Amino acid sequence: MIVILYAVIGLLAAAGTIFIARKILTPKREQIFYAMFLMMIAAFYLAFTAYFGVATAWTVETAVVVAFVAIGLIGTRSPFALIFGYCLHGLWDLIHELHAHGASSAFGPGQLTTIPLAYGVFCAAFDFCMAGYFYARWPEWMLASKAVPPGSALKIAPTSRQ
Repeated sequence: MIVILYAVIGLLAAAGTIFIARKILTPKREQIFYAMFLMMIAAFYLAFTAYFGVATAWTVETAVVVAFVAIGLIGTRSPFALIFGYCLHGLWDLIHELHAHGASSAFGPGQLTTIPLAYGVFCAAFDFCMAGYFYARWPEWMLASKAVPPGSALKIAPTSRQ
């Protein structure tokens, strides 16, 4: 039952995030915000590693955070990178959740950090919902990338002929 509750909370958190971001950010800034947010949520696993004291997990968790930072940086320019990154992060969350409950995993004991109860379900629901939203926003974000904001066009000084 708690898994369903956390999944619903993840979906509601995604809806709230989308609602607020659309109200206060232009399409291009919204895309950049979500790219930076991907980097931040990936870094939560480093905080969990430190908090739960799983010293053997630092190598894997750090490497994965570096990968998500790279995807996030690409995501500032490419909506596809955001869709891919959030889906990948949702899968990473589910791997942690299953690993925490003793399901078979490609990772051995201690290779992944411990996470709070049902955090993986909450975060996966959030991530997959956001990826779907990014897919819907893709055309608008691509148009915003091509638009030149008023007053920011490169001004070329006239040349003098001698």
